[in-house]
Amino acid sequence: MAGMGAGPDHLFNLRNTFYLGAYQTAINNSEIPNLSPEDAVERDCLVFRSYIALGSYQLVISEIDEAAATPLQAVKLLAMYLSSPDNKESTISSLKEWLADSTIGNNAILRLIAGTVFMHEEDYNEALKHTHAGGTMDLHALNVQIFIKMHRSDYAEKQLRVMQQYDEDHTLTQLATAWLNLAVGGSKIQEAYLIFQDFSERYPMTCLVLNSKAVCCMQMGNFDEAESLLLEALNKDAKDPETLANLVVCSLHVGKSSSRYLSQLKLSHPEHVLVKRVSSAEDNFERALQSIA
Repeated sequence: MAGMGAGPDHLFNLRNTFYLGAYQTAINNSEIPNLSPEDAVERDCLVFRSYIALGSYQLVISEIDEAAATPLQAVKLLAMYLSSPDNKESTISSLKEWLADSTIGNNAILRLIAGTVFMHEEDYNEALKHTHAGGTMDLHALNVQIFIKMHRSDYAEKQLRVMQQYDEDHTLTQLATAWLNLAVGGSKIQEAYLIFQDFSERYPMTCLVLNSKAVCCMQMGNFDEAESLLLEALNKDAKDPETLANLVVCSLHVGKSSSRYLSQLKLSHPEHVLVKRVSSAEDNFERALQSIA
């Protein structure tokens, strides 16, 4: 995990690859020699989190056994939480139990996973209980995301300042700056676009970076460029949920049918927020029709 201390960082490249969404590349390049036991655990966490990002939940669940270190057990909990709606209640119960245990409750990756799970649950106050103290760049970056979701860009900016003081050029600092710029809007959107453009020039293009650039374009009204970026992302991963969701929105703005992308999203990611919103709107429309029938 991107700690905030000194010393050589053997996981710098692997971490960067993960942060920018090149998950398969991270998995492929994870054999790093001469790691300390602590770095080896972090490496394994990054690899398993990459598998989770690719949707390979069962692989993570089956490969992390009960003897694994606490950070790995926490990553396994995230895989269990995401693998099925039926697992959510028991997973959250286990998570709360671990967080209350004074011997492991302050582990940085356990706190990061807790923040991630509770952010998914839209229980932002509970998420911040475990993440607000920071201590790693990952936790501060997650705090920025949580505050943006709470529409508190003022608090997000304070977290960003902490990251900038530690390392202004850190990939997570740059990403967090772009996220905040997008949330603030206006002239800041162009600044966000330039950050993602810089990533796309320095690193291999990923769905995450392509989607981020596309969102900037849509916010600036450049829907044709956004569509081009999103179709490029779709070629990289035809099931990526954010690509499909953004294509639904973009297609509506360029006057094209979005039904195919929405159908794909419903089939592959039924829990996606856009699917839930569309389903809710359809239910409300149906009820309205019945009330006047």
